Amino acid sequence: MRRTRILTAVLALAAGLLAGTPPALAAHDTAQVTLAADTYSWHNARIDGGGFVPGIVFNRSEKNLAYARTDIGGAYRWQESTKTWTPLLDSVGWDQWGHTGVVSLASDPVDPGKVYAAVGTYTNGWDPTNGAVLRSADRGASWQKTDLPFKLGGNMPGRGMGERLAIDPNKDSVLYLGAPSGKGLWRSTDSGVTWAQVTNFPNVGNYVQDPTDTSGYASDDQGITWVTFDESTGTAGTATKTVYVGVADLQNSVYRSTDAGATWTRLAGQPTGYLAHKGVLDAVNGCLYLSYSDKGGPYDGGKGQLWRYATATGTWTNISPVAEADTYYGFSGLTVDRQHPGTVMATAYSSWWPDTQLFRSTDSGATWTKAWDYTSYPNRSNRYTMDVSSSPWLTFGANPSPPEQTPKLGWMTEALEIDPFNSNRMMYGTGATLYGTENLGNWDSGGQFTIKPMVQGLEETAVDDLAAPPSGGAQLFSALGDIGGFRHTDLTKVPSLMYTSPTFTTTTSLDFAETNPNTVVRVGNPDSGPHIAFSTDNGANWFAGTDPSGVSGGGTVAAAADGSRFVWSPAGTGVQYTTGFGSSWSASSGIPAGAAVESDRVDPKTFYGFKSGKFYVSTDGGATFTASAATGLPSGDSVRFKALPGTKGDVWLAGGATDGAYGLWHSTDGGASFTKLSNVDQADTIGFGKAATGASYQTLYTSAKIGGVRGIFRSTDKGTTWTRVNDDAHQWGWTGAAITGDPRVYGRVYVSTNGRGVIYGDTAGGGDDGGGGTDPTPTGACTVAYSVTNQWTGGFQADVRLTNTGSASWTGWSLAWSFPNGQTVGQLWNADWTQSGATVTARNVSWNGTVAAGSSVSFGFTGAWTGTNAKPSSFRLGDQTCTVA
Repeated sequence: MRRTRILTAVLALAAGLLAGTPPALAAHDTAQVTLAADTYSWHNARIDGGGFVPGIVFNRSEKNLAYARTDIGGAYRWQESTKTWTPLLDSVGWDQWGHTGVVSLASDPVDPGKVYAAVGTYTNGWDPTNGAVLRSADRGASWQKTDLPFKLGGNMPGRGMGERLAIDPNKDSVLYLGAPSGKGLWRSTDSGVTWAQVTNFPNVGNYVQDPTDTSGYASDDQGITWVTFDESTGTAGTATKTVYVGVADLQNSVYRSTDAGATWTRLAGQPTGYLAHKGVLDAVNGCLYLSYSDKGGPYDGGKGQLWRYATATGTWTNISPVAEADTYYGFSGLTVDRQHPGTVMATAYSSWWPDTQLFRSTDSGATWTKAWDYTSYPNRSNRYTMDVSSSPWLTFGANPSPPEQTPKLGWMTEALEIDPFNSNRMMYGTGATLYGTENLGNWDSGGQFTIKPMVQGLEETAVDDLAAPPSGGAQLFSALGDIGGFRHTDLTKVPSLMYTSPTFTTTTSLDFAETNPNTVVRVGNPDSGPHIAFSTDNGANWFAGTDPSGVSGGGTVAAAADGSRFVWSPAGTGVQYTTGFGSSWSASSGIPAGAAVESDRVDPKTFYGFKSGKFYVSTDGGATFTASAATGLPSGDSVRFKALPGTKGDVWLAGGATDGAYGLWHSTDGGASFTKLSNVDQADTIGFGKAATGASYQTLYTSAKIGGVRGIFRSTDKGTTWTRVNDDAHQWGWTGAAITGDPRVYGRVYVSTNGRGVIYGDTAGGGDDGGGGTDPTPTGACTVAYSVTNQWTGGFQADVRLTNTGSASWTGWSLAWSFPNGQTVGQLWNADWTQSGATVTARNVSWNGTVAAGSSVSFGFTGAWTGTNAKPSSFRLGDQTCTVA
């Protein structure tokens, strides 16, 4: 759950997230390194959501153009044709992982092709880089960057306030950015290329969540929190005169300029004792609506109010839907129906129990109705129904007593937007997903509106561990922050539920018995109860173990090769071992508390450990460990190691830091000695997968720097040579927590991210054929409809619909065409694609390969053009030419 997200982030950092600073390169053999030598297709193992969505931005001039921001998982653009989200910041690399935290977004109302993102995850030392403003002229398909002289806090307290980044709706070369940490208000007059502080702005903010916090996280000044323009005070091409700015100051939270930022004054008569989370302006009726909370959020609101400010007269009106004494939450989410500006909605953002609340007024706040009301306590009457069939895990497996319901309407509901072109569509963010409705009008007519997850494609989980068993129904086990983790039996489908019985908020480690994969163990951090769970049916069902005395956190866990015993290194106490399923535990000797533990994948009595530069070995089932004589290993604890399946004593170890030993080591004698690979500069993870055709050794995978390049690498010859399998467009920030190949599918690799979920990649051939494979060659007639749906200077968006007009079903498809004017694809969704010169080939993905006779499949893309943007004249499906509609 997102209530624990910052704990997850801090633990990830403590485990070595900061290791991604530019190093002095170690010696390597560049002749043995191949970069970008294989073409991979990349996808998410579908979870749909999983994290906090603090911001939703609709473009005010183009229908169906919307963006969402996440606190650690990047930004996304809405695809109306598929009702899905497309990730926009997967190109963020290892050294600038903090730029996956998005503190604000702005979509240009003058030129809808332009979008801006203010990025940076932490304002304290956890994030090694300063913030930046990214700008795109092609809706986020590609970006240019301006680094800032200060940090931004996409995952800091107050991140749900905003938007801090705003574009002048009359002169779109002018942008404002509100900064944290006492850095003030900033302005750009050249479309975000350069920025300068607005030195005459009178208040940099003074509100901090907890001034006693020595880490700098909760004690940072939350600064300037939003900027809103009154578009009625300007004309096209001239700067808007009236600008409102929100400040994190309980006594002085709103300022205004009436001369395009030349001077600023505190707005007279404003409420005090609160922070203005949002300021939304209705220029038609001359109203500035403000949602107030006594705290900065996103968890901690106590009291709140809603106010309306008349821009012409300066009159303030308290329009709170409930008395302040009856609030136990703050107000944050705030939106106006642009088709009916007197209609306003707001959220009670921090109401965890019994639920969040949505408020709606159709008379500018004079009267309000609620999304739910008590009939006779604890019974509720809801104006809505919820359909979470597309993300069934959102019930959290709960069976609460009234007035709680499952699934919840939400919590941490700071983002709320009514589509400016469609009064029936509303979206709002929660701590776990993005919900929405397309029949909102039913609220006012007395019927019920339907809320569903509108989150497909938006994947926002932090991954702690991954395991792919060699047999059984599970393809993949994941250990995740906040929502525990999942057993995927189909990577293209959302699992029905996270791990339960017991449920962990965060799973820190998991393992299966190599020769008996029905036996699975996981450890983590629950709200209460045991920190360990077991399964004997390949993870389908679970039961709780017992904790040794002193356990305070999950730590790491290892299952014996045959599942007969387990070794556990929990937080709060020393390493423990057990036979059976943890009904009692005994302390291991010879190994320090906090050591990471793993098992040999052949010998059920051999276990391994690592702590502070020392490798440890047990040959008696974890009862006693002996320190290895191996030297030269990393001195810190940012290390991950694994034993190779099928070979006793074959161990690989990755990790280190830039100020010491850092790289990849291999042992063939059970850890007695290690050899460092000279051709690997740095490595942070290691995993194994199915061997290549003709290879005698399993395939290695690592997140590493090799040949001076950071990436995801594969070796089919025991590390002698390496192939980079990702590219610069697919980097996902920090990927250092876990990696594993698939023991059943050659070439498939599962990659952990810190906010973009579980990524998996397949070779271009895909499948289980050793990576060869051929393009599908369906037979029968086909028709293609190609349409340019949007076009702007230098860029365009197109949709392609491929129809099976033959008499037989297709079980896969590959469509090729050539651009007549040298156009290039920037980003393509709902298909895999390659481009060579003018020729583009789009292939089905796993979930849309079957196309029945008479049915169609669609995909879309954004691209670049110069001069002319003519449509392709012909399309080929395999070896046949399609009719062009």
